[in-house]
Amino acid sequence: MSHLTPQDKKKLNALYATLKERSENFLGYPTTTFDYGDIEPFLKLPINNIGDPFGESRYGVNTHTLEREVLDFFADLYHIHSKNYWGYVTHGGTEGNMYGLYLARDICVDGIVYFSEDTHYSVPKIVRVLGMRHIIIRSQENGEMDYDDLRTAIRINRDKPVIVLANIGTTMKGGVDVIEKIERVLRESAIHRSYIHCDAALGGMILPFVRHAPVFDFRTSVDSIAVSGHKFIGMPFPSGVVIAKKQNVERVKAAIEYVGAADTTISGSRNGIASLMLWAAIRSLGRKGFEARAEHCLALTRYAVAKISAIGWEARANDFYNTIVIRRPPQSIVKKWQLAVQDDIAHIVVMPHTQKIQIDLLVKDLEAMPHKKKSQKQNRRIA
Repeated sequence: MSHLTPQDKKKLNALYATLKERSENFLGYPTTTFDYGDIEPFLKLPINNIGDPFGESRYGVNTHTLEREVLDFFADLYHIHSKNYWGYVTHGGTEGNMYGLYLARDICVDGIVYFSEDTHYSVPKIVRVLGMRHIIIRSQENGEMDYDDLRTAIRINRDKPVIVLANIGTTMKGGVDVIEKIERVLRESAIHRSYIHCDAALGGMILPFVRHAPVFDFRTSVDSIAVSGHKFIGMPFPSGVVIAKKQNVERVKAAIEYVGAADTTISGSRNGIASLMLWAAIRSLGRKGFEARAEHCLALTRYAVAKISAIGWEARANDFYNTIVIRRPPQSIVKKWQLAVQDDIAHIVVMPHTQKIQIDLLVKDLEAMPHKKKSQKQNRRIA
């Protein structure tokens, strides 16, 4: 029963109206709509997924059974056998990346972490927290790692184990670090101790459903993958999944008597509602549904690039990805459409809920801006 005063309820109603309006003009950040009405009754329960999802816990109000089904889905999607993987539902991509690097630190003792300058801002914080040496690698124009610079940096420090954080879609440009090219650098540099973690926060739910997209899963030398749950899938709060090779996880595992469970996760208490929602989305959409979402996003990305370029506003996007880089518009458009900006560029992220009408309205706003500069490379795709 609610005990809020009429003034409190009025405040909540006003906030809801504001947030609902803002969610309708939302093109700059990777999130999408969802309907989890079937989950509402569970919000009245003190659910906590503390501990290892594959073990027993003395805290019985959990959703570990459905969490395991979620993890099995991702393990299958990323081509690792059920006997060979371990994972858990995280609070978001940052925790997933921290877990991957946490494993790497213990597997490749005294190793150096290499990641590109286009890497998500959380990664430099993570390596500082974990006390890991790191080297920032130059990026190509499209946001992808510069493999020649990676090779040079590794050879200078070839006496140290190599830990590579590969981006499966960089934040601003959607650049994908190609695992095959990273593997080639490691072979040519005669590196025998290495660990590859993939930050696949958004791309981890796009590339697996796109034909001829670069392979980043466990068929390669990848050791762990982090993906977000609140981006391409859509949730009302941040969440994610991390999948890792079980043999590596066993090396950091410890038992905690207090909760009667193995201590294998970064966080202690974990959101059991997130597992329920991810399970519901997977059961509702299935692979075919996610594939249709990916196809919609990429088709609309191509449409948007063509429409924006046609009015003389430079727009470009990487193949296999749904992020469009444009010349930075005036602040009025940035604010209206909630575009992410960096220096002289902005980006649009085409998500499952994005429609042509939104693109058309944005194009109309851009076209009305004075001092447009005609692009010499209209409708250009980043190679």
